[in-house]
Amino acid sequence: MFAVFSKRANGESVALAILVLFVAALSALPVGRLILEAVAPAGRFDLSVMAAVLSAGSTWTAAWHSLVTATVGTAISLVLGTFFALLVALTDMRGKPVLVFSFLLPLMIPPQVTALSWAQLFGPASPLLITLGLAPPLGSPNPIYSPGGIILLLGIQHAPLVFLTVRAGLRSLPREMIEAARSCGGGRLSVLSTIVLPMMTPPLVAGAALAYVSAIGNFGIPALLGIPAGYTVLPTLIYERLASFGPSIISDVAVLSILVGALAVLGFAVQSLLVGRRDYRTTGAPSQALSYPLGRARPFVEAGAWAIIVLILVVPLIALLATSLVSAYGVALSQKTVTLANYAEVLFRQDATVRAFRNSFLLAGGASALLMIVAVPFAAFVVWRPSRLLRGLAMLAEVPYALPGIVLGIAAILIFIMPLPFVGISLYNTIWIIFFAYLARFLTLSLRPVIGAVQQTDPALEEAARMTGAGYLFRLRTVLYPLLAPAAAAGAILTFMTSFNELTVSALLWSAGNETLGVVVFNLDDGGYTVLASAVAAVTVAVIVAIMGVTALFARRLPRGVLPWL
Repeated sequence: MFAVFSKRANGESVALAILVLFVAALSALPVGRLILEAVAPAGRFDLSVMAAVLSAGSTWTAAWHSLVTATVGTAISLVLGTFFALLVALTDMRGKPVLVFSFLLPLMIPPQVTALSWAQLFGPASPLLITLGLAPPLGSPNPIYSPGGIILLLGIQHAPLVFLTVRAGLRSLPREMIEAARSCGGGRLSVLSTIVLPMMTPPLVAGAALAYVSAIGNFGIPALLGIPAGYTVLPTLIYERLASFGPSIISDVAVLSILVGALAVLGFAVQSLLVGRRDYRTTGAPSQALSYPLGRARPFVEAGAWAIIVLILVVPLIALLATSLVSAYGVALSQKTVTLANYAEVLFRQDATVRAFRNSFLLAGGASALLMIVAVPFAAFVVWRPSRLLRGLAMLAEVPYALPGIVLGIAAILIFIMPLPFVGISLYNTIWIIFFAYLARFLTLSLRPVIGAVQQTDPALEEAARMTGAGYLFRLRTVLYPLLAPAAAAGAILTFMTSFNELTVSALLWSAGNETLGVVVFNLDDGGYTVLASAVAAVTVAVIVAIMGVTALFARRLPRGVLPWL
């Protein structure tokens, strides 16, 4: 009996040790290396570089721009996300699954594609506007290339984050409070304003914090819309510095990255301050909080909701598609000018785009598969073997995703710019440095659905296998992986979709021959090949929609809540 217990303990101990090293390498090492470079750039304590960067006017101009665009964009996200959450959770409007799917789609579409689609919607060269006879006079500026355009798209891009947190809060609101208020004569709007929304303060603040942090670290939208307009935020300032000076300026951009991280942490600090002032705990069974029959107003409410979807999603994508189908930017779309040559060029003839599709599939697929394997034992340890070490490990895994991607990109450069110790192999300027960054960035995406599934799973099967003397690897193979496979697959899908079109990290880490789709879209548009960039972007949107649609077909086989659009 002692031998069996010892064998079991050793197996779990080895697995736990591997997990600790894995998470430390992906989370603690990048953050530590970044801080070290900022305070000791030459291997010795020296704050002169930090002082020079923080005293530069361009630093604080970019920081102010980041703060303004993120804050105002968050306000738009808060209004838009809360409105749709209230409609979906509290009313009897029809077609809710399709509406939720459509509203969440901007979150899944890469930000650089969002920016490109909106850029094709305005301006005198827009093929869609030219076709409709609505194009402004030649020489007119494109209004989307402006701080207002950046703010608008940041608000639209991150509104689903607010929607998800508020909808979850509304689903858990106890029925008793609502029934008591209504029995005292409270009307619908009165109950909503005095009971529902005040109790939704934690989800509202949490959603706003997520939207703010995402906006602070967003690179694709400020890069495509801000760089042409001369409007610089911190992520684009870091990119421009590296593009101009290369690794020689790595200490400077490390300081800028820490500043970006500080602005992101500010959002979570404000969240803690606002929520920590009051106690929002409730008692009672969570259920449908309210069910407002819309009555005769229902067709108008539904029409208004779908009109918003058409404006923020459908029309920009139509503009993107129109641009991808013409031979040159500025040509009207007609029976004579429509062509699929752009798609043939990017899918079959251009080496860079063909490589980008291959690299993105391999990187996203490889990261999803490896993280899916790691997430199952990790989640089982966290839920079924709770301890301070494991709670700390789970929190540490969140760090690379919570920090802006530009920070992680700089940290990866700092780690791998020199050859690895003992082996003498350098990962800098290789595809493997991108793979490392993807693993670090998206570990938590793979982990969260599996943790949720483990919390809903009875550990009796695993405990029974332990009692019979089954080793840890045997239990993993025969009990845990089969039991948690649907949730692990859902996490892998989220990871694949997010990493497939990623730009913020790979924009700093790519090299010749190691392009990703996000980088190709950005470079093509930056180089003036707008119709080709639109074709690549249209294909990536089609892939994302196809994946979301296929998972929706198998919704019954997945645990409830593991995929946000189901």
